[in-house]
Amino acid sequence: YLINVCADNNRVRIPSRRILQDTCDAASEIDAQAVVVHGGHVTGDGPQEEGIERWRKALDSLDSDMQVLIENTAGGDKAVARRVVWVKRLWEEIGSYGVGFVLDTCHAWAGGEPFDGLVERVLDATGRIDLLHANDSKDPFDSRRDRHQNLGHGEIPEEHLAAVIRDADAPVV
Repeated sequence: YLINVCADNNRVRIPSRRILQDTCDAASEIDAQAVVVHGGHVTGDGPQEEGIERWRKALDSLDSDMQVLIENTAGGDKAVARRVVWVKRLWEEIGSYGVGFVLDTCHAWAGGEPFDGLVERVLDATGRIDLLHANDSKDPFDSRRDRHQNLGHGEIPEEHLAAVIRDADAPVV
């Protein structure tokens, strides 16, 4: 089951909140440093802003000291973390909750986010990059497909990957 706290449908959103709570509880039990969650997307007719509000409500109901790291996503027309402009809007709503940010290079590429100045735009939006998920992409730029490839064997120019890894100044997996 994938967590999507932004979903319009209560049958997805409410269990997603419960899974987030259970995951944070389990992570605490094993002394994990954080829990990584994709940003999610609005699934119905509502605007993306509703997904941002739903993130706030999910964090309001979360009873855990475990840090939640939100990762950018590759697809979804109404994804709240595909484009940096929406990540910035999300952070304006939930940044005070102590959430962190994971920058996934494959997701940025497939999501259509230009790599030129990417780290600076993310830092402007969130004030932080807590973890860099360095992946190449099997698919072309702006494909909206989340299909990782080993570094140097995909579609992202190696110099773009190297620049993001260098500029992010964050732990890399």
